[in-house]
Amino acid sequence: MNRTDGADPEGAVRAWRGLADTSVLLDGFHAVKHALRFDARVPVALTSDRPAVLALADELAPDVKDALDELLTQVPDDRLRALVPRLHPTAMAALAVRPSRAANLEALRRPSRSAPVVVLDDPRNLGNAGAVIRLAAGFGATGVVTTGTLDPWHPTVVRGGAGLHFATAVERVEVADLPPGPVFALDAEGDDIRGLKLPDDAVLAFGSERSGLSAALRERADHLVSLPMRPQVSSYNLATSVGMALFHWSAGRPPGPEA
Repeated sequence: MNRTDGADPEGAVRAWRGLADTSVLLDGFHAVKHALRFDARVPVALTSDRPAVLALADELAPDVKDALDELLTQVPDDRLRALVPRLHPTAMAALAVRPSRAANLEALRRPSRSAPVVVLDDPRNLGNAGAVIRLAAGFGATGVVTTGTLDPWHPTVVRGGAGLHFATAVERVEVADLPPGPVFALDAEGDDIRGLKLPDDAVLAFGSERSGLSAALRERADHLVSLPMRPQVSSYNLATSVGMALFHWSAGRPPGPEA
């Protein structure tokens, strides 16, 4: 990375404008922090308060402080807000290069996976999709794939994921092209998940918030499974369901740091 600590703010703004349409917006300190931790390529990062951002890094993420020190360019607040209208309270944003789709698909399709893939079947809520990606990254899932029209790299999804798209493989695919492995689809009429052991190569599928599993996904499923739920409670939030299923998978594994 080239040092852009304020010596050329106009050059940094020009670089931003040239890259904005083809790059991933990282909105705020925490998104940038996570992206850097997971080796995202970040060609430009802007802030209106460089000392405050570096102080925050010193307090919360000293492991990325040197990278931020090298990367950050300070620009006037009005210039930054013209580029990022919904500026995060930490007063910084960056642009990152989206990971290779081919590399992501290779990771998702690897036959000897050590962690499940999460499938969101035709999701509709951008914030929910981001929350699921954040959960999946935290549990060390191999990746998150979506079917349907929602773009899992939409800026609102990336914002909800806090930059953790770079910690796992995130792509959109057709149901016919799901990664290999036994498909466990969450359904209220399925077998109670507490009686099952989820294998590491499981494909965990969750229906949309509005209409549940699509017919195509239901047909593709090897197992229908349900989460424990009190009678007369109709459903859980999507991210809650994903978190419960991933916790059930992880509970059968020995404790210790994940790679």
